[in-house]
Amino acid sequence: MTSFDEFLTATTGAVGTDPLRMATVAYLACYKGTSRMHTESDLRIFLGWCTERNLEPLSVQRAQVELYVRWLQEIRRFRPSTVSRRLSVVAGFYRTCVIDGVLEHSPADHVRRPNVPPESPTLGLSHLQFEALLSAARQSANPNDFALVAMLGLLGLRIFEATGADIHDLGEEHGHRVLRVVGKGTRVVLVPLPPAVGRAIELTCP
Repeated sequence: MTSFDEFLTATTGAVGTDPLRMATVAYLACYKGTSRMHTESDLRIFLGWCTERNLEPLSVQRAQVELYVRWLQEIRRFRPSTVSRRLSVVAGFYRTCVIDGVLEHSPADHVRRPNVPPESPTLGLSHLQFEALLSAARQSANPNDFALVAMLGLLGLRIFEATGADIHDLGEEHGHRVLRVVGKGTRVVLVPLPPAVGRAIELTCP
């Protein structure tokens, strides 16, 4: 929490810093692990947006939250799913403020949410595209490139799961090599390692 406290101090000044910091800590305390990290990142964007416009986050009105959503859509051009997620974080923050008696009502209660398609329009790489990416990574002078691409493409890991793995997370279960992976919500799973991925990881070891 120290880094986020420093952010609040730097961006909001002395006036209203303490109640805002307390409200922020109370909201982020509902999360842990990577979920907390991503929630903090989304909330940081909203607080920064408020600071740039000389708005006190605990005094904004519904219309200003609507303007924030328009900014995400039209200026930053984020996808509907990203806008919806970041608005949900703002709504959750203000809902916590109401529960804790910091605010009488939430300015985000009746903000219009963007329509999110039921199916993601993002397509994965084709087989040939992935083979080309894997080949390019294999030829890289940095062995970490090949290991990362192999972990993402062959194990199906999220980027934070792959980059958060350490050599000490390698192990063996029932005669199979496995990788201990910490996923969303700090959920720990053991992922079996295909030989190709195991060899790619071994190349990164000194």
